[in-house]
Amino acid sequence: MASELGTAETPKVVAILNRILELELAGLVRYLHYSFMIFGHNRIPIVAWLRAQADEAQAHSVQAGEHITNLGGHPSLKIGPLLETHKHNVDEILREALTHEQEGLEEYRKLLAAVAARNIMLEEYAREQIAAEEAHVADIGKMLRKPGSIT
Repeated sequence: MASELGTAETPKVVAILNRILELELAGLVRYLHYSFMIFGHNRIPIVAWLRAQADEAQAHSVQAGEHITNLGGHPSLKIGPLLETHKHNVDEILREALTHEQEGLEEYRKLLAAVAARNIMLEEYAREQIAAEEAHVADIGKMLRKPGSIT
């Protein structure tokens, strides 16, 4: 089993990591914006959750950037797509967040496929991030369910 990426694979992996970086930066902006737009009697716990997601997106951005430079690549200065529906109720915000998390999950799965059995550090990073994104998707799915929806 090879422990290094070949010269042909490295640019592909850097491109995937740059898409991840851009999505995580978009997540940082998105979750902060959402936190500003929450009103009502449940504001405090929802804002806290959204800001925790923003902090996590920032940490994930740093990780992706470090992996890019480890491979000799140049981290992107772009930010991924920022969907703004101007619908700021909690359910709409959560649906937008769910879409965003699913996009990130797809990119981390692409990364895993590109590095599996070629680079243990990146393989483990991809697996950790997939687990984290799957947990976010599950949490958001539960938040979108109505109380009493379990049969």
